[in-house]
Amino acid sequence: MGIIRKSPNEIAQMERAGRIVVETLELLGEHARPGTTTQELDELAEEFIRSNGGVPTFKGYRGYPASICTSPNSMVVHGIPGPYELQDGDVLSIDVGVTFGGFVGDSAYTFPIGEISDEAQRLLEVGQAALRAGIEQARSGNHLSDIGHAVQQTTEEAGFSVVRSLVGHGVGRNMHEDPQIPNFGEPGRGPVLQPGMTLAIEPMINAGGADIYLHDDEWSISTEDNSLSAHFEHTVAVTEQGPRILTRKLEPSLLR
Repeated sequence: MGIIRKSPNEIAQMERAGRIVVETLELLGEHARPGTTTQELDELAEEFIRSNGGVPTFKGYRGYPASICTSPNSMVVHGIPGPYELQDGDVLSIDVGVTFGGFVGDSAYTFPIGEISDEAQRLLEVGQAALRAGIEQARSGNHLSDIGHAVQQTTEEAGFSVVRSLVGHGVGRNMHEDPQIPNFGEPGRGPVLQPGMTLAIEPMINAGGADIYLHDDEWSISTEDNSLSAHFEHTVAVTEQGPRILTRKLEPSLLR
């Protein structure tokens, strides 16, 4: 199928979807506290997304039962919201996808719950730094593998490991488009990035080893060694002017 490039108007539409994603994550961040269940967060997210004219992209996707993914502690991604009650010291990845006007915005953030350990705090900081490093490489003329190489370098220099069997992806009218974006690899490989490409860049990094396993629910994925994991994601457009984050927190004056 190849990598679908988007027009400036389509990118603007994706940014509108991304705005709902960002506001949903901000709302969930306010409610992600000890004692709250992940099911409560899911209900909050669905109501907010729909009230803003969006549709939760994940709900019903290949049979996925919820509107968001909630993955605590050693769970890497795709955790199904349910009765799990957040506890002080947890870290919680929340992944949100919104379809609005026919286009998808996709972003994830790992929230500290209450007081977290120094190691957990460092993992979150490195995860965000890895995402920034990857986004910085999403420039016209660079190669796709430059993104994953930057993520890997930032993560491993800090003593953490990158999940190798899960990838970021193209995004647009569909949640998953070409290309797949590994979070590791040699630079200078793969397709040359061009303006109009829209990418969901998402480092998934572990405090321990890189190995993961799939739970019996056939969705949730956790670290093999039970070490903490962090997941950060932005939808990014490659433009003539450089990377443009479509799921960036906007200033209030820009939301009108």
